[in-house]
Parts: sequence; structure tokens; C-alpha cells
Amino acid sequence: MSDNAHRPIGVFDSGVGGLTVANAIRQLLPNEKLIYFGDTAHLPYGDKSKETIMGYSARITQYLLEQNCKVIVIACNTASANAYETILAEAGDKAMVVDVINPVVEFVTKEAGYKRIGVIGTKGTINSGTYVGKIIARNPHVTVASLATPMLVPMIEEGFIFDDISNAIIRSYLSKPELSQIQALILGCTHYPIIKNQISKFFNFEVDVIDSSRIVATHLRDLLVSKGQLNPDPSPVHKFFVSDFTEYFQVISKLFFEENISLEKVTL
Repeated sequence: MSDNAHRPIGVFDSGVGGLTVANAIRQLLPNEKLIYFGDTAHLPYGDKSKETIMGYSARITQYLLEQNCKVIVIACNTASANAYETILAEAGDKAMVVDVINPVVEFVTKEAGYKRIGVIGTKGTINSGTYVGKIIARNPHVTVASLATPMLVPMIEEGFIFDDISNAIIRSYLSKPELSQIQALILGCTHYPIIKNQISKFFNFEVDVIDSSRIVATHLRDLLVSKGQLNPDPSPVHKFFVSDFTEYFQVISKLFFEENISLEKVTL
């Protein structure tokens, strides 16, 4: 076992959505200590420029490195699409980096014989073309249809879930012709697992709805095993930081992480 095994895992997102990834990691790797950073002062990332997202991501990565993290998990599709190389460079040989796009691309191009795949996400993620480019590069015989669904994040964060309003918004997006005849739909935003069942129901459960959080957690586990860095210590204490504190974030975070958490504000 490496001496690095006892170091924590850093997870960051623009806000609350990355807690779905943190929760999946907690369930799959119960001995790992998590340090979560939600950049709530700057959310949403989806409508920011690439350069701005790179700047935010670099500062957060530096903060997580200062916390001695052995892995930086980019639990944000927009940051993964626009700042992955920046974060790799920032981390250098001090920490491994895991994003939420590459493991999913590997999964959908290797695990199943999909011919037509859909992707939904923020404008920043979809406009980057990252999912389309990476999937086609691995399997040029696949057709990838992408659609920006910018209303879904504020809908979820305002608590419109499992009701007529959310069903109407979901139906409006998913009924667009771009997503016709798809066999799988990648949830290209870490908020979206919260409404996975509603999305599956829209497609009459005939489309494979791909939730990145479990795939990323599995990829992380395999990485730690290969490097001999699984933490053997039981009962880890997790820490949660935000760049701007709101009571609402405290309340909604339980929906994403499935337990009460205590938030601490940090100004970067």
C-alpha cells in the first residue's frame, strides 16, 4: 500500500450537483475521506466562457492540492469539457485527476453496441463538443445527438422535481427531434441524476439513461486499486466547502448527498 493511500480525495463542482458524484464515491469507497468544494459564488458554469472556467478550476485545484488531496475529481461536466487540460497541468505529479466525461465515453463506446447516442447538458458542455468529439474518436460508427438543456439545473435547484412543472420542462426538451431514435442518453450534468427516473419514464424505460456518477466512482476505484492507494482507514470524516454560503444550499445538499452535511465557507 502506498503512503498516499491515507490522503483525501478532492471533489469539486460549480455548486451542488457534484454531490451526486461524491455520494457515489462514498457508497463505493466507504473508507475514502472526501473534501468537497462547491464554487457557489460563481455558479452556474454553463454560461461562462472557457477562459473563465479554466481560471476558476485552476484556483480550486490549487486549494484541493493544499488540502493534500491524492486525487482531484472534476465533478462538473462543464469544467471537465473546458478545463481538463488546465487541471492536469495544475495537478502535475502531486495528484491524479479524474473527470466525469472520459469514463462515460469509455463506457458507452465499450460496454454496449449503441448506434445512436444522445447527450444533454449545459450550454457550456454541449457547445464545447467534447462528448461528440470523444465518442466519435473512439467509435466513428456511432451517431451522437447533443442538446443543451439549460433550464434543468435551475429547475432542480429550485426544488421543482417530480411535479407537473418539471415533467413539462423535461418533456419539452426530450421531445425535440434531435433526440429521436436514440438508444442511450448520457446525462451530461451531475445535477441530472436527481431526475433520472423522470427522464427514463419519458422514454418508457426503452432508452438506457447513463448516470455518470456511478461510472466515475467505479473508474476511481479501479484507479486507486491499480496505484495501491485505497484507504484502509474506516469511518472517514468528510469536509464540505463552498465559496458562498446560502441556507438553501445546505438544505438541497441533502437531496444530492443523502445525509446531512455541514458547509464551511472558503474564499479563494
